[in-house]
Amino acid sequence: ATTQNFPKAKRLYLAIRTGQQIYGIVGIPMEKQTQPDAFTSSVLFSLLGECALALDNLRNAREKEEAAVLAKNEQLRANLLRSISHDLRTPLTSISGNADTLLHSYDMLDEQTRKQIFTDIHDDAQWLTELVENLLSITKIADGSVKLRLSDQVVDDIVSEALRHIDRRSTEHHITVDCGDVPLLIRVDAGLIVQVLINLVNNAVKYTTAGSDICITAIQQKKAVEICVSDNGPGIPDELKERVFEMFFAGGNPIGDSRRSLGLGLTLCQAIIHAHHGEITLKNNSPHGCIFSFTLPLSEVNLNE
Repeated sequence: ATTQNFPKAKRLYLAIRTGQQIYGIVGIPMEKQTQPDAFTSSVLFSLLGECALALDNLRNAREKEEAAVLAKNEQLRANLLRSISHDLRTPLTSISGNADTLLHSYDMLDEQTRKQIFTDIHDDAQWLTELVENLLSITKIADGSVKLRLSDQVVDDIVSEALRHIDRRSTEHHITVDCGDVPLLIRVDAGLIVQVLINLVNNAVKYTTAGSDICITAIQQKKAVEICVSDNGPGIPDELKERVFEMFFAGGNPIGDSRRSLGLGLTLCQAIIHAHHGEITLKNNSPHGCIFSFTLPLSEVNLNE
């Protein structure tokens, strides 16, 4: 409207733009084929200019956010490659070296030495397998491809199953379980929650000295169950507590096995608990040590039914 191009048009079309960037077009109904007066045009172009600036700011903010996400993903990828290349070298070298020893010197080794070498190979291979499973689980949970297989489970049964698969060094610690006198029924994916308990107990075993106490407790809290894994080890400094659930963060605790330091276990635990709409936290144990606690939904089924 008001121009020689398509003079029969019933609207005046103006661009929302900044420089060469066009964000949209505004169509203004025109009853009379005349240009708006100077004041109306001034207000109109001011409004369009403000709209364009607002949209430009939104675009810039979105581009910055996308760039930050890309940078974070690149950093995670770089950390993963660096961690894998560094931390996997030791167990792989150990497996290769021990296997070579058995191949070329088997007859010259006594039975005790052979057994120790076989045990070392098994432990290193077991850790590598656990690492791969944790990586796959984190990836699947993060992209939503894991479908929780929810069922009603007794907490005691899940704890017992987890204790059957923990680190063999757990025999050097005092592990106790207290889930109360009344059976607690939760609605969970049993396999994933077993994995959470395995990771938490193994961490307690790894980062405490032989002879330390590790306690697993479960109590009901309204419509949820809180499960805690506590130890009386050296604990974690306050400045590091907020980072323990970060991927690749291992804390640098000298008591732990330095080669097993990818720091994926707690990240996986957090992802699994969040997928169950629960929370996992870390707090100090008294007088020293750590308490990892997480909540899970209580089942609506009554055990007495």
